[in-house]
Amino acid sequence: MSASTETPIASIAFPVLAIAFIILAPFIGFTAGASTSPLAIALSGAMLVIMLGAIFAAVHHADVIAHRLGEPFGTLVLTLAVTIIEVALIESIVLTPNSSPALARDTVLAVIMIVCNGLVGLCVLVGGLRHHEQEFQVSGAGVYLQVLGALSILTLVLPNYTQTVIGPYYSNGQLVFVSIITVILYATFLFIQTSRHMDYFRAADKTAPDGEHIYPSNKAVAVSTVGLLVALVGVILLAKKFAVLLEIGLNSVGAPDAVAGIVIAMVVLAPESISAVRAALNDVLQKSLNLALGSSLATIGLTIPAVALTNIALGKQIQIGVSLRDALLLALTLFLSVFTFGSGRTNILAGLVHLVVFATFIFLVFVP
Repeated sequence: MSASTETPIASIAFPVLAIAFIILAPFIGFTAGASTSPLAIALSGAMLVIMLGAIFAAVHHADVIAHRLGEPFGTLVLTLAVTIIEVALIESIVLTPNSSPALARDTVLAVIMIVCNGLVGLCVLVGGLRHHEQEFQVSGAGVYLQVLGALSILTLVLPNYTQTVIGPYYSNGQLVFVSIITVILYATFLFIQTSRHMDYFRAADKTAPDGEHIYPSNKAVAVSTVGLLVALVGVILLAKKFAVLLEIGLNSVGAPDAVAGIVIAMVVLAPESISAVRAALNDVLQKSLNLALGSSLATIGLTIPAVALTNIALGKQIQIGVSLRDALLLALTLFLSVFTFGSGRTNILAGLVHLVVFATFIFLVFVP
């Protein structure tokens, strides 16, 4: 059934403002980080608000399209939109002079920890508090964990143990090989999710009356398609300026280098995380898992190859292997996930355990 829904003004205004800001910036003399005048600070604050608004707008438009497509295609649209934004932010910082060679690694690790511990833990906890116990597709969760385990170990841990180049680096040949198999694994996962075994990832819509799915109208989908494209372009164009401000801000407070990756991950995952928590509260935990675990796979499957190609083209090395401490936290995350998603049912204890691991990860970034 089709339903006519009004498009929020903010979801149209922020993408347009993002494009307008980029066009007008040279005329008003704004260069990110070039001045500390009150006007420059005000414009920097306005730019950050506009960029965040455009990110939320992009996810809103992707969500409208997702409702029309249904599962699992819907969450795939959301995931790809967020990953495009993430890649744009990382690439914008990688292309700046003296950028950290570990940024891509830090961001990918942060996404895995935020999603698999922070977001999954929160969804399971709040869903369990409201509904006591929730169910999901074990077969779908198993597919996610198989690919996530392989990708995370091959990209983040194995570089520490290769011999061609002393870790935590891959040689260019190794980096190309890992990028290829990463894309192959992710493409195969998409084939499984969208064609071969779609039933593994289907989430029942419990918000519609009598189980009838309410689809957005054709007009709403058309507006959201255009809005999504404009929002993505706006965020990508603002990413370079955001990268400069982020670097200045972190240097001014003396934050560890890894914080940059955490900030990028949190910024791009915020809207999708809200959708995942809302789905858990509505007793559609499968959709929460599709959003959360799908984000982790897309981050590794698309971000690592994109950044790898950029660094090879620029003749720069990419520091990709994680520390032993982070490798242990990653292994613990995968170990706990096997138990959390192994029975098809969740409870609040599982959610709390994942949140404790996430809190430990954040604490050790600042107090190593």
